[in-house]
Amino acid sequence: MKITIIGGGNLGASIAKGLLNIEDFDASNLHVTKRNLTTIEDLQHAGATISSNNVKAIEGARIIILAIKPYKIHKVIEELNPEIKEDQLLVSLATGIDIKSIEETLTTSIPVFRAMPNTATGINESATCVAGNHNDESSWKDVHRFFNSIGLSIEIKEELMDAATVLGACGIAFVLRFVRAMVQAGIQIGFDTKTANLVAQQTVKGATELLLKNGHHPEAEIDKVTTPRGCTIAGLNEMEHQGFSSALIKGILTSYNQIKGNS
Repeated sequence: MKITIIGGGNLGASIAKGLLNIEDFDASNLHVTKRNLTTIEDLQHAGATISSNNVKAIEGARIIILAIKPYKIHKVIEELNPEIKEDQLLVSLATGIDIKSIEETLTTSIPVFRAMPNTATGINESATCVAGNHNDESSWKDVHRFFNSIGLSIEIKEELMDAATVLGACGIAFVLRFVRAMVQAGIQIGFDTKTANLVAQQTVKGATELLLKNGHHPEAEIDKVTTPRGCTIAGLNEMEHQGFSSALIKGILTSYNQIKGNS
């Protein structure tokens, strides 16, 4: 299955790297475009084709990924229109551009999806929310197969795509800021930077795996490490007194309102 990624920026390149990490993926089936090719030469070294010709890049592609800025979407689709075939499908990663407007720009009727992965695609650990407004089972199967290969695909309604952007894509930065704070605190209580980083990163990884593998609510796992008059509950209560959960929720809502105001 040939895949073309239009836009080899941070997200497009991360997706490409995730695909190239897959042991049985044929790198010759991947084509990535970008105006400045010097920044994605590593993809070429790994076996992918790179170019600045969007139209030629989609020839024979089953999946066309538009990993470009929202304001460029319609212009690029108009550029691609003469070469788009009925057996292809289109996936837009652009925030705020709905499926209907994409379909109205297309001159060939093909399945259109919106998706919101995050930069963890590069290590095959993305949480990718996908929306589509049709019942083409073959296309849905191919899209899920594609995004499951670089993490986990989650089907949602299109009206939740902005929320998916904040929780899944912006969420990477929120979690990393939390990890940074843990490292800073670790240094203050005696660890060197390298050790604090290692302990914090593995702790966050372990906490996430507990939730994923046990299927529990976070509070159920928290209960296992809080004892009467213990240090864990003392720390948790102080964090809540300082507005930890409230600040995080407010941050997520602020990001969401920013998207809704700009879309």
